[in-house]
Amino acid sequence: MSLRTTTRPVPLLLSAVLAAGTLTGCALGELAGDCEGTDGRVKEMAALGILDSRPAGATVARGFEKVDAGCWADSGDVSVYAGRTYAFPGTEADVVAHYRTAAVRDGWDPDPEAPSGEPCFVKEDMTLRVVFLTAEGLAEDGHGSRPDLTTGAGYSVNADSFVDSGAEAGC
Repeated sequence: MSLRTTTRPVPLLLSAVLAAGTLTGCALGELAGDCEGTDGRVKEMAALGILDSRPAGATVARGFEKVDAGCWADSGDVSVYAGRTYAFPGTEADVVAHYRTAAVRDGWDPDPEAPSGEPCFVKEDMTLRVVFLTAEGLAEDGHGSRPDLTTGAGYSVNADSFVDSGAEAGC
């Protein structure tokens, strides 16, 4: 019986990653991502009461029954986020009026530097945005044709926060 030895690709892969990091100036930690340890913060974001607030007549959009929450890391910036998507038969103005009242009642402040008419609020180190959905945007995100979200005022309400960046929240 002969012994057969095989070379594992792991050392080769690690060498390639280290070489890429050296050539691009990236640290190994940056290449691996920095969302480790953010699970608790993601859960906090997903539990924000403002995400469940909605104008009368708004319903959770089909296929969006759960809060979309997670973490992303890009170029050293780490952000946690959470959001809900709603179908609403009313107008965008009705949605904006609802969140201007509900967000302030929940301790959010309108961001004075937000673009005119954009419903955007800040609270501590978090930003809250209301984003109206379009057929094009839904298609780009892989949700296809969704007349329930593009008639009336289909929208999402999203909170995000940078992790350990020291940056102020803002729109």
